[in-house]
Amino acid sequence: MSQPQRYSSVPGFGSQGGYKDYPESGTVRRNSGFDFDNLVDDRYHTPQFLANPSLSNTSSTYKDLSSHPHRSRSSFGSGAALGTAAGAGTGIGSTMPLMSETSRPFAADYARQNIPSEEYYPMTDTIANQNGGFTATTPPRSNKKKWLIIGGIVLGIIALIGIIVGVVVSQVNKNNNSSSGTSSVNGSDGSTLKNSNDPSDFDKDDNLHQSFWGFAYTPQNAQPPWCGASQSNVTRDIQLLSQVTTRLRLYGANCNQSALVLQAIQDTKVNMTVWLGIYVDSNETAYTSQVSAVSDALKTYGTDHVSGVTVGNEYILNTAGTDSLTSSVYLAAVKTIADKITEVNTTVQALGLSKALPIGTSDAGSVMSETLGEGIDYFMANVHPWFGSVAIDDAASWTDQFFQEFDVEPAALASNKPDVYIAETGWPTASMNASEANDGAGSPQGDASVANLQTFLDTFVCQANTNGTQYFYFEAFDEPWKAQYGGVEPYWGLWDSDRNLKNVTIPTCS
Repeated sequence: MSQPQRYSSVPGFGSQGGYKDYPESGTVRRNSGFDFDNLVDDRYHTPQFLANPSLSNTSSTYKDLSSHPHRSRSSFGSGAALGTAAGAGTGIGSTMPLMSETSRPFAADYARQNIPSEEYYPMTDTIANQNGGFTATTPPRSNKKKWLIIGGIVLGIIALIGIIVGVVVSQVNKNNNSSSGTSSVNGSDGSTLKNSNDPSDFDKDDNLHQSFWGFAYTPQNAQPPWCGASQSNVTRDIQLLSQVTTRLRLYGANCNQSALVLQAIQDTKVNMTVWLGIYVDSNETAYTSQVSAVSDALKTYGTDHVSGVTVGNEYILNTAGTDSLTSSVYLAAVKTIADKITEVNTTVQALGLSKALPIGTSDAGSVMSETLGEGIDYFMANVHPWFGSVAIDDAASWTDQFFQEFDVEPAALASNKPDVYIAETGWPTASMNASEANDGAGSPQGDASVANLQTFLDTFVCQANTNGTQYFYFEAFDEPWKAQYGGVEPYWGLWDSDRNLKNVTIPTCS
């Protein structure tokens, strides 16, 4: 269980002002009247995956997995008390679970598959979602009775004939579609690519505008141990996202996602760059595999569409928390990230690429410090007004002020002046249960709703662009796999999971 983020307050919001001392940590935080220091960033729960892949869901056991490209979080209303999440038993500095603890074979190996090909992911999305991305087979029973053997042979011949007929029909249909020049490739959600022969030929949506500086994006089924991402789905997503932004950030390099995204950008011929990601936890095998996957992708696709490599996502938050920026556990976590950034930089530089790529990290907005800044080229900060219990009318201003005070200003103190970005900011549109449908600011100002999303879009996006704020909107699409955790988890997308734009108007920024 990871350490939840505690959002410190921002001056100018609430009924009180001034400063609040934290003598145990040697830090001083401003206090605005909101009880920010008892609020937690609870969006990313610790996922539970099937520990034993089986086609049957009736006797499945679940096992904890923190090593996924997003982040794990403790959960309100999930049986985990805040005391447990913040320190009791699994507290600050605790070791994060390994990917290998899920009993999934070769999950990390998927990171190495650099050639975009759906042959790597033969399972359907339905099977992948139900069974963790792996299918189970049962060996046939042996039987000494001759009639069963004969019957089996007859059934096998019939099945073989059926397969041959199916292949022939499929090939005929494929040839017919190819000859038309406008063949469609079905996505897992029923959407299609207009022209599989030329992905750069796709319809534009008049409701979309390139108003967003960047977007946070994770392909479907790109979290171990599922690994069912397909090239057609990623290409479809890039076609859509290219109409609202020119920049993406990824969270990890598992499941071939670096190559899939770069291939899609290349095929669609869109104006798009991406910050590749390498997720870091205690699993060194998974980390090494991701470094190799990123290296392979850079060797294959070059750097024309790559803006940087992000090493770690909330690693410091998960291992050290946010109570102190000077504690030994915080400094140890910073050193771990700095060392891995050095390793990745050495590996990338050895490739002899056409340009030097900046290497940075992403974490909670409250963990940035001068010390961290000295070891990175850039810092991406998660800044969520929803978890700051801010009324929607104040959300955009709160986001900007929090980012300036807790990220921009500390970064400026470092001698190398690392670039700073908002890694995530947004507003959820729904909740699976009423108890988690409001951020605490009171209804309707704190509701998870499309109406409040529209307000955030109207008050944040164009203003941030004008102010020169570099941000990645969170997130592109709703993620149904998070439904097992309840609350607002699945509903942060600008689009729903079927790639339908929610009932919002995209701002048009000059």
